[in-house]
Amino acid sequence: MLADAPQSADEQLEISCQSCGATVLVAANMRTVQCPYCASTSIVERPPTADRPDPTFVLGFVVDRDRAKNSVRRWLRNSGVFARSDFKEAAPEVLQGVYVPAYLYGAVAHTNYTADIGENYTETETYTTTDAKGNTVVRTRTVTRTEWRPLRGNHACYILDVVVTASNGVSNDKLEAIEPYDLRALNRYSHTAIAGWMAEDPSRTQEECFQLAHQESVQKVGRMLDEFMPGDSHRDLRYHTDLSNEVIDLVLLPLWTFAVKYDESKPPVRILLNGQSGKITGNVPISAKKVTAAVLVGLGIILAIILFVAAFQ
Repeated sequence: MLADAPQSADEQLEISCQSCGATVLVAANMRTVQCPYCASTSIVERPPTADRPDPTFVLGFVVDRDRAKNSVRRWLRNSGVFARSDFKEAAPEVLQGVYVPAYLYGAVAHTNYTADIGENYTETETYTTTDAKGNTVVRTRTVTRTEWRPLRGNHACYILDVVVTASNGVSNDKLEAIEPYDLRALNRYSHTAIAGWMAEDPSRTQEECFQLAHQESVQKVGRMLDEFMPGDSHRDLRYHTDLSNEVIDLVLLPLWTFAVKYDESKPPVRILLNGQSGKITGNVPISAKKVTAAVLVGLGIILAIILFVAAFQ
Protein backbone atom coordinates (compact mmCIF):
# COMPACT_ATOMS: atom_id res chain seq x y z
CA MET A 1 0.00 0.00 0.00
CA LEU A 2 1.26 3.47 -0.85
CA ALA A 3 0.79 6.55 1.28
CA ASP A 4 1.76 10.05 0.13
CA ALA A 5 3.78 12.14 2.56
CA PRO A 6 3.45 15.92 2.92
CA GLN A 7 5.95 17.98 0.94
CA SER A 8 7.79 19.01 4.12
CA ALA A 9 8.05 15.46 5.48
CA ASP A 10 11.45 15.73 7.16
CA GLU A 11 10.15 14.78 10.62
CA GLN A 12 7.73 12.20 11.92
CA LEU A 13 4.42 12.17 10.11
CA GLU A 14 0.98 10.61 10.44
CA ILE A 15 -0.67 8.56 7.73
CA SER A 16 -3.92 6.63 7.54
CA CYS A 17 -3.60 2.86 7.18
CA GLN A 18 -5.32 2.00 3.92
CA SER A 19 -6.40 -1.40 5.28
CA CYS A 20 -8.06 -0.49 8.56
CA GLY A 21 -8.03 3.33 8.56
CA ALA A 22 -6.03 3.67 11.77
CA THR A 23 -3.66 6.60 12.20
CA VAL A 24 -0.05 5.41 12.06
CA LEU A 25 3.06 7.38 13.04
CA VAL A 26 5.99 7.10 10.60
CA ALA A 27 9.55 7.84 11.72
CA ALA A 28 11.46 10.40 9.68
CA ASN A 29 14.02 7.89 8.37
CA MET A 30 11.60 5.09 7.45
CA ARG A 31 10.24 4.28 3.99
CA THR A 32 7.74 1.73 5.31
CA VAL A 33 5.63 1.38 8.44
CA GLN A 34 3.65 -1.51 9.89
CA CYS A 35 0.20 -0.80 11.28
CA PRO A 36 0.03 -1.86 14.97
CA TYR A 37 -3.65 -2.76 14.60
CA CYS A 38 -3.85 -4.88 11.43
CA ALA A 39 -0.12 -5.61 10.80
CA SER A 40 -0.33 -4.42 7.19
CA THR A 41 2.69 -2.56 5.79
CA SER A 42 2.43 0.81 4.09
CA ILE A 43 5.10 2.29 1.82
CA VAL A 44 5.52 6.02 2.35
CA GLU A 45 6.27 8.16 -0.72
CA ARG A 46 8.24 11.19 0.34
CA PRO A 47 9.37 13.76 -2.23
CA PRO A 48 13.01 12.96 -3.13
CA THR A 49 15.79 15.33 -2.07
CA ALA A 50 19.56 15.44 -2.66
CA ASP A 51 20.22 13.61 0.62
CA ARG A 52 17.15 11.38 0.39
CA PRO A 53 16.81 10.28 -3.24
CA ASP A 54 14.57 7.47 -4.38
CA PRO A 55 16.35 4.09 -4.43
CA THR A 56 17.75 2.98 -7.79
CA PHE A 57 18.27 -0.69 -6.97
CA VAL A 58 17.11 -3.27 -4.44
CA LEU A 59 18.57 -6.64 -3.47
CA GLY A 60 16.02 -9.19 -2.30
CA PHE A 61 16.03 -11.35 0.82
CA VAL A 62 17.27 -14.92 0.35
CA VAL A 63 17.56 -15.94 4.02
CA ASP A 64 14.14 -16.31 5.66
CA ARG A 65 13.34 -15.69 9.32
CA ASP A 66 13.73 -19.31 10.52
CA ARG A 67 17.03 -19.84 8.74
CA ALA A 68 18.33 -16.52 10.09
CA LYS A 69 17.37 -17.41 13.66
CA ASN A 70 18.94 -20.88 13.46
CA SER A 71 22.13 -19.41 12.00
CA VAL A 72 22.42 -16.93 14.86
CA ARG A 73 21.87 -19.69 17.42
CA ARG A 74 24.77 -21.68 15.90
CA TRP A 75 26.91 -18.52 15.78
CA LEU A 76 26.28 -17.91 19.48
CA ARG A 77 27.19 -21.49 20.44
CA ASN A 78 30.43 -21.24 18.41
CA SER A 79 31.36 -17.71 19.45
CA GLY A 80 34.73 -18.73 20.91
CA VAL A 81 36.22 -20.34 24.01
CA PHE A 82 36.48 -17.01 25.83
CA ALA A 83 32.87 -15.94 25.20
CA ARG A 84 30.61 -15.72 28.23
CA SER A 85 28.67 -18.94 28.78
CA ASP A 86 25.36 -17.11 29.29
CA PHE A 87 25.92 -15.37 25.95
CA LYS A 88 26.60 -18.66 24.15
CA GLU A 89 23.39 -20.11 25.59
CA ALA A 90 21.18 -17.04 25.09
CA ALA A 91 18.07 -17.15 22.91
CA PRO A 92 18.30 -14.58 20.09
CA GLU A 93 15.26 -12.38 19.63
CA VAL A 94 14.45 -11.35 16.06
CA LEU A 95 14.02 -7.61 15.95
CA GLN A 96 13.29 -7.19 12.26
CA GLY A 97 14.15 -7.97 8.71
CA VAL A 98 14.87 -4.58 7.19
CA TYR A 99 16.05 -3.08 3.93
CA VAL A 100 19.01 -0.87 4.84
CA PRO A 101 19.99 2.03 2.55
CA ALA A 102 23.49 2.07 1.09
CA TYR A 103 25.22 3.75 -1.80
CA LEU A 104 26.79 1.83 -4.66
CA TYR A 105 29.80 3.78 -5.92
CA GLY A 106 31.94 3.51 -9.04
CA ALA A 107 34.67 5.68 -10.57
CA VAL A 108 37.81 5.80 -12.71
CA ALA A 109 41.00 6.03 -10.64
CA HIS A 110 44.24 7.61 -11.87
CA THR A 111 47.18 7.18 -9.51
CA ASN A 112 50.77 8.44 -9.36
CA TYR A 113 53.02 6.29 -7.19
CA THR A 114 56.58 5.90 -5.95
CA ALA A 115 58.20 2.95 -4.18
CA ASP A 116 61.48 1.16 -3.54
CA ILE A 117 61.60 -2.19 -5.34
CA GLY A 118 63.73 -4.97 -3.86
CA GLU A 119 65.40 -7.65 -5.95
CA ASN A 120 67.02 -10.55 -4.12
CA TYR A 121 70.38 -12.10 -4.94
CA THR A 122 72.60 -14.60 -3.16
CA GLU A 123 76.24 -14.44 -2.10
CA THR A 124 78.61 -16.94 -0.56
CA GLU A 125 80.42 -15.57 2.48
CA THR A 126 83.20 -16.92 4.67
CA TYR A 127 83.03 -16.90 8.47
CA THR A 128 84.87 -18.37 11.43
CA THR A 129 83.31 -20.36 14.25
CA THR A 130 84.27 -22.82 16.96
CA ASP A 131 83.58 -26.53 16.51
CA ALA A 132 82.59 -29.04 19.20
CA LYS A 133 86.24 -29.56 20.22
CA GLY A 134 86.89 -25.88 20.73
CA ASN A 135 88.90 -25.43 17.52
CA THR A 136 88.50 -22.36 15.35
CA VAL A 137 87.29 -23.35 11.88
CA VAL A 138 86.54 -21.45 8.68
CA ARG A 139 83.26 -22.18 6.93
CA THR A 140 81.13 -20.76 4.13
CA ARG A 141 77.42 -20.10 3.85
CA THR A 142 75.00 -18.72 1.29
CA VAL A 143 73.14 -15.55 2.28
CA THR A 144 70.33 -13.69 0.54
CA ARG A 145 70.68 -9.95 0.11
CA THR A 146 68.33 -7.37 -1.39
CA GLU A 147 69.20 -4.62 -3.84
CA TRP A 148 66.81 -1.66 -3.64
CA ARG A 149 65.93 0.53 -6.63
CA PRO A 150 63.53 3.49 -6.84
CA LEU A 151 60.41 3.19 -9.01
CA ARG A 152 57.78 5.70 -10.00
CA GLY A 153 54.85 5.36 -12.34
CA ASN A 154 51.17 5.81 -13.15
CA HIS A 155 48.32 3.40 -12.60
CA ALA A 156 44.76 3.58 -13.97
CA CYS A 157 41.80 1.34 -13.19
CA TYR A 158 38.04 1.18 -12.77
CA ILE A 159 36.66 1.19 -9.24
CA LEU A 160 33.52 -0.93 -9.19
CA ASP A 161 30.91 -2.00 -6.65
CA VAL A 162 32.06 -0.06 -3.60
CA VAL A 163 29.21 -0.25 -1.06
CA VAL A 164 28.96 2.26 1.81
CA THR A 165 26.26 2.63 4.41
CA ALA A 166 23.67 5.41 4.21
CA SER A 167 22.20 4.52 7.62
CA ASN A 168 23.21 6.00 10.95
CA GLY A 169 21.94 2.78 12.53
CA VAL A 170 24.47 0.57 10.71
CA SER A 171 28.07 1.78 10.68
CA ASN A 172 30.26 1.25 7.66
CA ASP A 173 32.47 -1.14 9.67
CA LYS A 174 29.44 -3.29 10.53
CA LEU A 175 28.26 -3.31 6.92
CA GLU A 176 31.74 -4.31 5.72
CA ALA A 177 31.77 -7.13 8.30
CA ILE A 178 28.79 -8.85 6.63
CA GLU A 179 29.81 -8.13 3.04
CA PRO A 180 30.02 -9.11 0.31
CA TYR A 181 26.58 -8.93 -1.21
CA ASP A 182 26.20 -10.58 -4.61
CA LEU A 183 25.38 -7.47 -6.63
CA ARG A 184 24.67 -9.53 -9.74
CA ALA A 185 21.22 -10.09 -8.20
CA LEU A 186 20.38 -6.37 -8.09
CA ASN A 187 16.99 -5.38 -9.44
CA ARG A 188 15.56 -2.00 -10.32
CA TYR A 189 13.73 -0.58 -7.32
CA SER A 190 9.98 -0.99 -7.20
CA HIS A 191 7.49 -0.68 -4.37
CA THR A 192 6.52 -4.33 -4.78
CA ALA A 193 10.11 -5.39 -4.02
CA ILE A 194 9.88 -4.12 -0.43
CA ALA A 195 6.19 -4.81 0.15
CA GLY A 196 5.70 -6.47 3.52
CA TRP A 197 9.16 -5.53 4.80
CA MET A 198 10.52 -2.66 6.87
CA ALA A 199 12.65 -0.31 4.78
CA GLU A 200 14.79 2.61 5.90
CA ASP A 201 15.49 5.88 4.11
CA PRO A 202 19.01 7.38 4.13
CA SER A 203 19.93 9.08 7.40
CA ARG A 204 23.44 10.06 6.27
CA THR A 205 24.01 12.88 3.82
CA GLN A 206 25.11 12.00 0.33
CA GLU A 207 28.29 14.04 0.83
CA GLU A 208 29.18 11.97 3.90
CA CYS A 209 28.60 8.79 1.88
CA PHE A 210 30.75 10.19 -0.95
CA GLN A 211 33.60 10.66 1.51
CA LEU A 212 33.24 7.08 2.80
CA ALA A 213 33.23 5.79 -0.79
CA HIS A 214 36.32 7.86 -1.63
CA GLN A 215 38.19 6.46 1.37
CA GLU A 216 37.29 2.87 0.46
CA SER A 217 38.22 3.46 -3.19
CA VAL A 218 41.64 4.88 -2.35
CA GLN A 219 42.27 1.96 0.02
CA LYS A 220 41.22 -0.41 -2.76
CA VAL A 221 43.74 1.24 -5.11
CA GLY A 222 46.42 0.85 -2.43
CA ARG A 223 45.75 -2.91 -2.24
CA MET A 224 45.91 -3.13 -6.05
CA LEU A 225 49.26 -1.32 -6.10
CA ASP A 226 50.58 -3.54 -3.32
CA GLU A 227 49.91 -6.59 -5.53
CA PHE A 228 51.02 -4.79 -8.70
CA MET A 229 54.54 -3.90 -7.55
CA PRO A 230 57.32 -5.81 -9.37
CA GLY A 231 60.41 -7.37 -7.82
CA ASP A 232 60.73 -9.73 -4.89
CA SER A 233 59.57 -7.13 -2.36
CA HIS A 234 58.85 -3.43 -2.02
CA ARG A 235 58.85 -0.74 0.64
CA ASP A 236 57.88 2.90 1.18
CA LEU A 237 54.96 2.75 -1.27
CA ARG A 238 53.42 6.20 -1.65
CA TYR A 239 50.64 7.20 -3.99
CA HIS A 240 48.11 9.89 -4.84
CA THR A 241 44.80 8.95 -6.44
CA ASP A 242 42.37 11.15 -8.38
CA LEU A 243 38.83 9.84 -8.91
CA SER A 244 36.75 10.87 -11.92
CA ASN A 245 33.58 9.80 -13.77
CA GLU A 246 32.00 9.07 -10.40
CA VAL A 247 28.66 7.27 -10.23
CA ILE A 248 26.69 6.78 -7.02
CA ASP A 249 23.30 5.05 -6.70
CA LEU A 250 21.11 4.40 -3.70
CA VAL A 251 20.42 0.70 -3.09
CA LEU A 252 18.41 -1.16 -0.46
CA LEU A 253 20.19 -4.17 1.07
CA PRO A 254 18.52 -7.00 3.04
CA LEU A 255 19.51 -7.27 6.69
CA TRP A 256 18.27 -9.23 9.68
CA THR A 257 18.80 -7.65 13.10
CA PHE A 258 18.76 -9.57 16.40
CA ALA A 259 19.00 -8.63 20.06
CA VAL A 260 20.73 -11.03 22.46
CA LYS A 261 19.95 -10.43 26.13
CA TYR A 262 22.45 -12.46 28.16
CA ASP A 263 22.64 -10.42 31.38
CA GLU A 264 19.84 -8.38 32.97
CA SER A 265 22.37 -5.80 34.17
CA LYS A 266 23.78 -5.18 30.68
CA PRO A 267 22.26 -3.90 27.44
CA PRO A 268 21.49 -6.50 24.77
CA VAL A 269 24.06 -7.25 22.09
CA ARG A 270 22.95 -6.46 18.56
CA ILE A 271 23.67 -9.13 15.94
CA LEU A 272 23.48 -8.37 12.21
CA LEU A 273 22.94 -11.01 9.53
CA ASN A 274 23.31 -10.53 5.78
CA GLY A 275 19.85 -11.27 4.40
CA GLN A 276 21.30 -12.63 1.16
CA SER A 277 24.36 -14.68 2.19
CA GLY A 278 23.70 -15.33 5.90
CA LYS A 279 27.03 -13.86 7.04
CA ILE A 280 26.90 -12.68 10.68
CA THR A 281 28.63 -10.04 12.78
CA GLY A 282 28.32 -8.92 16.40
CA ASN A 283 30.39 -8.03 19.45
CA VAL A 284 31.07 -11.09 21.61
CA PRO A 285 31.25 -10.37 25.37
CA ILE A 286 34.37 -11.95 26.84
CA SER A 287 34.38 -13.85 30.14
CA ALA A 288 36.98 -12.38 32.50
CA LYS A 289 37.02 -15.65 34.46
CA LYS A 290 37.87 -17.70 31.37
CA VAL A 291 40.64 -15.30 30.37
CA THR A 292 42.09 -15.31 33.89
CA ALA A 293 41.99 -19.12 34.03
CA ALA A 294 43.74 -19.36 30.66
CA VAL A 295 46.47 -16.94 31.80
CA LEU A 296 47.02 -18.89 35.01
CA VAL A 297 47.24 -22.18 33.10
CA GLY A 298 49.74 -20.61 30.70
CA LEU A 299 51.87 -19.29 33.56
CA GLY A 300 51.72 -22.70 35.23
CA ILE A 301 52.99 -24.42 32.08
CA ILE A 302 55.84 -21.92 31.72
CA LEU A 303 56.81 -22.38 35.37
CA ALA A 304 56.75 -26.16 34.99
CA ILE A 305 59.05 -25.96 31.94
CA ILE A 306 61.47 -23.68 33.80
CA LEU A 307 61.59 -26.05 36.80
CA PHE A 308 62.04 -29.07 34.52
CA VAL A 309 64.97 -27.45 32.67
CA ALA A 310 66.54 -26.28 35.93
CA ALA A 311 66.39 -29.80 37.38
CA PHE A 312 68.66 -31.17 34.61
CA GLN A 313 71.27 -28.41 34.70
